[in-house]
Amino acid sequence: MAKEQQPHWSDILKRRIANSKKDEKGEEDKKAEETELFTKYYTEWKGGNDKDQSYKNIPRFYYRLPGEDEVLLQKLREESRAVFLQRKSRELLDNEELQNLWFLLDKHQVPPVSGEEAMISYEAYLQVGEKAGPKCKKFFTARVYAKLLHNDPYGRISIMQFFNYVMRKVWLHQTRIGLSLYDVAGQGYLRESDLENYILELIPTLPQLDGLEKSFYSFYVCTAVRKFFFFLDPLRTGKIKIQDILACSFLDDLLELRDEELSKESQESNWFSAPSALRVYGQYLNLDKDHNGMLSKEELSRYGTATLTSVFLDRVFQEYLTYDGEMDYKTYLDFVLALENRKEPAALQYIFKLLDMENQGYLNVFSLNYFFRAIQEQMKLHGQEPVSFQDVKDEIFDMVKPKDPYKITLQDLVNSCQGDTVTSILIDLNGFWTYENREVLVANDNDSSNTADLDDT
Repeated sequence: MAKEQQPHWSDILKRRIANSKKDEKGEEDKKAEETELFTKYYTEWKGGNDKDQSYKNIPRFYYRLPGEDEVLLQKLREESRAVFLQRKSRELLDNEELQNLWFLLDKHQVPPVSGEEAMISYEAYLQVGEKAGPKCKKFFTARVYAKLLHNDPYGRISIMQFFNYVMRKVWLHQTRIGLSLYDVAGQGYLRESDLENYILELIPTLPQLDGLEKSFYSFYVCTAVRKFFFFLDPLRTGKIKIQDILACSFLDDLLELRDEELSKESQESNWFSAPSALRVYGQYLNLDKDHNGMLSKEELSRYGTATLTSVFLDRVFQEYLTYDGEMDYKTYLDFVLALENRKEPAALQYIFKLLDMENQGYLNVFSLNYFFRAIQEQMKLHGQEPVSFQDVKDEIFDMVKPKDPYKITLQDLVNSCQGDTVTSILIDLNGFWTYENREVLVANDNDSSNTADLDDT
């Protein structure tokens, strides 16, 4: 019997390697199957699958603005905004509806009269709300009634106060819609050119501006627009929110020019009036001695009482926009608004930037001394005995009471309510003289008033 041949060792090794690979492949398949099953059950447990993805339930909150080349989309956007604004306008009370509301309120007044004002109770107020129509419904709520409720012993509100409240709300919405028509981007803000267009088209509706020549319109518009942007755009972004325009009093001042019988005093104090605009532009022309339409530092030095220091004027021309070292009308308007409104934070911000030479964000003893030295030099030129800087410095820090006893920030100036006095002391000899002689001036005023009283008697 032949001896059975044993398998060669190499064949045995090959079979073992092949079997181990099969086992490895089986393990990989098992892991893949486990992962697939886990993913399936986890997705079902979370309540989502490939067909129902939860993120698709989030409402869309961003809509890309059409590009300049997308003319059709731009036209569609403009048209849809116009339709939307028209619909909002139709929701407002018109003059006839307001008149009807007044008649209803007057008919439902509840005696007795408080002073000279007709009053209405809550029950009568609700009755008027039911009769006034759907447009008035939002005004006849408990919240509105509570806002207008004061110290009436019968729990009533003034009919006139309520009607004025409704008128104000209607006016605000009308104005917002009117301004929104000029919002080209449709983002709730107006650029400088948008506001210029709005005011230019508003001019014919303002009787107080009837006397303006059309050649002056562009200068008037520039003068009016600068006030809005100086105070409402402190970061100089070139745009202001419509909401901010409505919240400030500037639009009230502008629309006050609809009153045909506006007093002379009101016109002089209103930046937007024709006399005020002509005054500012006239000052600019008078300062422009070489008649090139721009102001040099020497020409600007004659501004006001001609007592602004040369150091301060140097800083104006260093920090703010000039053309070949000269100032145009728009930059001049910012300058005027800052100096005529020194109590306002925006004006203080303008001047503070000039005083903060090293852009540190605060004024220290060195910067105060640097500017006051120019005041001392002017005093010598006028034959006056210079005042000690140490005394003035101590008075400034006492007035401002800064958080840091060695530094005065813009916020310190604003909080102290003494910013106008401090800046006047540092930049204007006349302002410093007025501060130094304040007690004498007050005494003279009192003497004058006493004399007037004696004359009257």
